[in-house]
Amino acid sequence: MGRLELRVAVRGQRSVAVHQYHQGALRVLRPHYLDDSGQVCYVVVNPGGAYLGADLFVLDVEVGDGADLLLTTQSATKVYRTPGSFAEQRMTVRLGEGARLELMPDQLIAYREASYRQRTSIALRPSSSLVMAEVVTPGWSPDGTAFRYEQVRLRNEIRVEPDGAGGTSELLALDNLLIRPPSGDVTGVGFMEGFSHVGSLVVVDARVDQALADELHLLAAGFDALPGISLTRAVAGTSGLVLRALSNSTGELNLLLSACANLLRERWHGQGPLNLRKH
Repeated sequence: MGRLELRVAVRGQRSVAVHQYHQGALRVLRPHYLDDSGQVCYVVVNPGGAYLGADLFVLDVEVGDGADLLLTTQSATKVYRTPGSFAEQRMTVRLGEGARLELMPDQLIAYREASYRQRTSIALRPSSSLVMAEVVTPGWSPDGTAFRYEQVRLRNEIRVEPDGAGGTSELLALDNLLIRPPSGDVTGVGFMEGFSHVGSLVVVDARVDQALADELHLLAAGFDALPGISLTRAVAGTSGLVLRALSNSTGELNLLLSACANLLRERWHGQGPLNLRKH
């Protein structure tokens, strides 16, 4: 079990945490600044090492007006056996005017007989910028059989809050990924097309358009993966895209998603590539 609250705001020329709270098995390490852009990087740590049955982890993240946060994890999220139950993570994110969040966790590993649910609710402004990555990897099984976990469900709900007071938020995207391996052969067409790993990249920004989607798709095609991209409709002057890629390699998907994120970092923010080395 664990709860984490993190609120980031601009102070001087840098983004800093103005509120931190933790309870149970969630922490953040001290902040890092990877370049001179003022973007703050925080690393989420689970001292317990893994998620187990009936575990609930709740994260609340707010990035204030003009603030810039890169949020990652210390290591992979491991979900072990959850007999008769499931492990769950609920994350709420709020982005202010001109706020930016890069959410780049390490991979999620679901082991034999594991069931996991993850719900992420995001509220942002038309001027906000969001880049969010996720990789799901099957864990090792004693008999060497892949896809022995029960299910992984990832649900992202993204809403745009209008400028000014009194308006109501509007749904931009509802991205629901459910992986429920069958008990028999899982290598045939119709279940991840014979692949074992899936990677996702969600981008929301006023600069997202068809040309960017085409460029990211071309970039992703250079990796050992099967990519696909969908654009959202425009809402209040902003729009988004979801990139999904299938592969048999965690490393390949991490490289693919990092390459896409780095393209956006350089083009939109003039920053160098991500360096999230944890050791």
